[in-house]
Amino acid sequence: MPEPVRAGTTAPRTVVILGSTGSIGTQALDVIARHPGRFQVVGLAAGGSDPALLAQQVLATGAQAVAVADAAAGPAVLEAITQLAAARGVAALGVELLVGPQAAEQLASRGADVVLNGITGSVGLGPTLAALRAGSTLALANKESLVVGGALVRAAQQRPDQVVPVDSEHSAIAQALRSGRHDEVRRLVLTASGGPFRGASRDDLKPVTPEQALAHPTWSMGPVVTVNSATLMNKGLELIEAHLLFDVAVQDITVVVHPQSVVHSMVEFVDGSTIAQASPPDMRLPIALGLSWPERLDPVATPCDWSAATAWTFEPLDEAVFPAVGLARAAVAASATHPAVYNAANEECVAAFLAGRIGFLDIVDTVERVLGEHVSDVAAPHLTLPDVLDAEAWARARARELVARR
Repeated sequence: MPEPVRAGTTAPRTVVILGSTGSIGTQALDVIARHPGRFQVVGLAAGGSDPALLAQQVLATGAQAVAVADAAAGPAVLEAITQLAAARGVAALGVELLVGPQAAEQLASRGADVVLNGITGSVGLGPTLAALRAGSTLALANKESLVVGGALVRAAQQRPDQVVPVDSEHSAIAQALRSGRHDEVRRLVLTASGGPFRGASRDDLKPVTPEQALAHPTWSMGPVVTVNSATLMNKGLELIEAHLLFDVAVQDITVVVHPQSVVHSMVEFVDGSTIAQASPPDMRLPIALGLSWPERLDPVATPCDWSAATAWTFEPLDEAVFPAVGLARAAVAASATHPAVYNAANEECVAAFLAGRIGFLDIVDTVERVLGEHVSDVAAPHLTLPDVLDAEAWARARARELVARR
């Protein structure tokens, strides 16, 4: 149970964590556990594939509401909570269980101080919009919801600082932007580790297996994000996200490869200054800022060791071998629904690759073809949720058709 707050102290921020059993969710709970009295977890949401872990999280945080996307997993989750409570000799908690595809959205709409959206994929759009409409601060790790519904997300914002980015790159940019005004920004510089295939040729990538693509040299992430990092599709999604978050044109966002993953991104200003945010790769840092923004928690992670000799390198992205970033720029330029097509087609192709039905190079090649076939003249000011859903449905169906032919 959370530590009670002493009289005279600031009340803890109430927090809902979406995707609590995933990488972002588990690290967020670690941050919260290390700072007792600062946060009160009031709700957890997960897919339902790990009832035992979800039960442990419920008892550790005292969360009174749990959302499970898989309705069939609901009874197993309740049973796991009951059994664990009995084993620990604590009373029944009376946990409220929400089940089904809209369960996370229902939980996000309840007006917690902070909603951390760590769901993977465009299914995170509904909860993102729900949290914003409820007035919660949205700690956003679900980049796909902004990519596919950018204009909708921006329209739902009730205040400028309501969305706090949790991706390490966008957190770095948000921190660096505090050094100047928006009209003083020349460009944003997104850093990329280069993934496990940095320096490879297209011929080198033809025989790549899912196991090889999942062996990221720096970060420990879920399978979809890890494959996206290997194809550099993740950097394309991040470019679109940065464009929408910070209102900077895509042509003024540069991607550079930085294998050490210590400089998480940079902002270049008109006077020639570049402000960088640097720290050893640890997602708890941007997660902590997402929860406590604009304050910093003490402590969160180990800082850089400036007493040891070290070297950081930067190199241009080989867009001939990794064309995903260029496709992202093209998607933004084409229409308001092309980014949704870009993301949806990729999600289908990554699933097919992990299942062994297509090759590694087929992922981005298929996305490029689907993107090229999409016809739309929807402009951002006129984007509606049905527009997004229709574009996604078409992209997924077309991607599946192309995958089936390979």
